[in-house]
Amino acid sequence: MSSGNAFHDGLAERDAEQSTVDMAELRRYRQGDGAPDTPLIGALLEGQRLVLRWSDEAVGEFPLMWLRDHCACSECRHPMTRERLYKLLEDPLWERFASDDALDGFDFDDHSLSLTWADGHRSRFDAGWLYQRRPGQALPSLLPTPTPWRQGFFPERVAHADFVGEGDGRSRWVNALLRDGLALLDNGPCELEEVSRVAESIGPMRSTNFGGRFDVRSIPNPNNAAYTAIGLELHTDLPNWRQPPDIQLLYCLENDAEGGESSFTDGFAAAEVLREENPAAFRVLAETPIDFRFQDDGHDIGVREPIIDLDDEGRPREIRFNNWIRDTLSLPADRIEAWYDAYRAFWQVLRRPDRRVELTLAPGQMVAFDNRRVLHGRNAFDPNTGKRHLQGTYLDLDMLQSHLRALLR
Repeated sequence: MSSGNAFHDGLAERDAEQSTVDMAELRRYRQGDGAPDTPLIGALLEGQRLVLRWSDEAVGEFPLMWLRDHCACSECRHPMTRERLYKLLEDPLWERFASDDALDGFDFDDHSLSLTWADGHRSRFDAGWLYQRRPGQALPSLLPTPTPWRQGFFPERVAHADFVGEGDGRSRWVNALLRDGLALLDNGPCELEEVSRVAESIGPMRSTNFGGRFDVRSIPNPNNAAYTAIGLELHTDLPNWRQPPDIQLLYCLENDAEGGESSFTDGFAAAEVLREENPAAFRVLAETPIDFRFQDDGHDIGVREPIIDLDDEGRPREIRFNNWIRDTLSLPADRIEAWYDAYRAFWQVLRRPDRRVELTLAPGQMVAFDNRRVLHGRNAFDPNTGKRHLQGTYLDLDMLQSHLRALLR
């Protein structure tokens, strides 16, 4: 067995094969020419861990059981689906990781690591893949970090022709939407269902009780305020759902009516302003679930959640703000006044114009936004002065993120 009290010299143990080890992974873990980004220069067995060192002095401690579980050979990973076939529960070798005889030997060079297990199974690992996945190190994200809007912010605009073309227009648009929560697509065709075609080029449309694709225009007997000509206060869509839609696409086909300007604001940024200016109000909205409900002749959909939802690190993860479909405020009497005060304080922050984007959508223009972060609204319009017709749909955030990762390969 290769072991000892000092790192082995990988230069003396080069394998003749210099190709990238197939780790059943589509994400890049080598440079385009196949050379390792950071060569592996040392390996040392310490008990039940293999300690690896790379040329930039990075060190990774890999438990042997982790290495066995991540073998990517065709016996352990399906060669087509890349899904794990190895079942650690059924491996008799697993019990031997508590002793010193689970690993029969190992060798390495600057581009790969080879392990021979006590049962004769051989595992090979690419040095670049191991470098990316050192225990305790977060795998670098390919996704942009959501960035709060600053004063003067305006969404990135990408031409429809660039989005559907061969260049980087699509990745720029998706990146901007994930980063800012708001992006525009300009100069598209004024054709029915174009919003569906754009959406389906990324992933399946998310259906709700309004269907997979919906028309935003004034109609008789509406079951939603969007289908009227009245002004719409800033809001998020469908907070009455346990899982509200993530990404909303609104494609303008006609907009000749007077009024109807669209407005948007960053709910995450507004929540942080509230936390700074009125921490008590922030805590009330983050810690107090309330009821949201939509009802019509065929549906009655409700959920109980807070206005501001926080992640494990206390950062805003979701905003549920829609004054039309707040249900009965069911709280103890001694908490009601404090909730109303907090709600009004947040609403006043949301209405501030310094981080608010207002625009008039033109025919062939599409706006996309993160419905669980960015609030949207519109001014009232006069349907007697012209037609106003938008088509909309929703996408899951998982599909948008997946699309960008695939584009970046």
